[in-house]
Amino acid sequence: MATRRLYYDDSFEKEFTARVVSCDPALILASPEAKAPAWEVILDSTAFYPTSGGQPHDSGKLGDANVFDVRDDGEEIVHLVDQPIETGEVQGCINWPRRFDHMQQHTGQHLLSAMFQERFGLPTVSFHLGAEICTIDLRGPEPTEEILEGAERASNKIIFEDRPVNVRYGTADQLTQIGVRKEVDREGILRAIEIEAADLQPCGGTHVKRTGQIGTLLVRRCTKVRQDWRVEFLCGGRAERVARHDFVRLRQAADKLGCAPEEVVGAAERALSERDANFKSHRVALERLAKAEATLALQSAPPGPHGLQIIARVVEDSSGEYLGFFAGKIAESEKTIALLFAKYGGHVLFAQHPSAGKEMSALLKQVLEKIGGKGGGTRDFARGRLDDSLQAESALSWAKELLSAG
Repeated sequence: MATRRLYYDDSFEKEFTARVVSCDPALILASPEAKAPAWEVILDSTAFYPTSGGQPHDSGKLGDANVFDVRDDGEEIVHLVDQPIETGEVQGCINWPRRFDHMQQHTGQHLLSAMFQERFGLPTVSFHLGAEICTIDLRGPEPTEEILEGAERASNKIIFEDRPVNVRYGTADQLTQIGVRKEVDREGILRAIEIEAADLQPCGGTHVKRTGQIGTLLVRRCTKVRQDWRVEFLCGGRAERVARHDFVRLRQAADKLGCAPEEVVGAAERALSERDANFKSHRVALERLAKAEATLALQSAPPGPHGLQIIARVVEDSSGEYLGFFAGKIAESEKTIALLFAKYGGHVLFAQHPSAGKEMSALLKQVLEKIGGKGGGTRDFARGRLDDSLQAESALSWAKELLSAG
């Protein structure tokens, strides 16, 4: 028995009475929200919208039962509920805030898609109404910032004009003759949503009655998705909340940068420029310090067996970057080897001048296998990190022992 879809003619119907056709235990739960046990209920008519066409399902109640999911099963609508419902009449109640939010987003999507296609020749190939954000995928060249803003402004102009949104019925040929935006190859009578003098689109979803009920439309950003361009947008209450949240974050950023909100971009650019300059200066200073300390270390370290100079240290307060400079400077001198560990952070650096004739990567591997850690490198330079930086002294002793044995 086909379920009569009350939302087709009146998306604002919040409560309804229907007859329970069947109520059976659910074998497969189709929604992560649903928890076993659950039952599948079929009614002779329903105002509950099933997941379809990019729009999520409604939620609400059937009698005392909570409706977790609604599925389109051919001509029947299946309601997934958390307790059995007796046959006979039942009162249905739609979760109205969820429904109205979906209506705002869906009608807003029709309008935005129409503006992209009519004004900029960018057709919509898919639509998704998410819990937080909505998206449409556009086909064609990349929409510029001017195009995104232009489609948004054109949409909001029509929203503010509070134009009627009507439900129209007709065959595919009839809808084509009166200017449908996207033709469909389907037989029989089709349902279409008409935004007066703006759009006509076949659709089975729920929609507002006037564009003013969309509230406002906000385009967020555009990203490349395979061959298409994904545009994020929000309507109504979502747009209001996000716009407010964005301003709060902008004001917080302005406070941190010590400027007015409208000066944030310039202040951020200056801060980044200063950061880059300081970073370069810091690197230069680190290299100079590493060179000076490497010179002192080599002067104070007497040659060992075979004329090798081994600089082996556990450094208290040094970054991995500094250890790299220090090891590199030491390894510039003939027959030198650097075995360096950072006490805090667990960084490990082994380096040698090629004339030293050892294998730094093999040595590091042996140390890490015994002490624990990860790393790798080449014959002359190897870098790693200990699992436990407190084992730095033990690791250093083991490395020196392995080196002398080799």
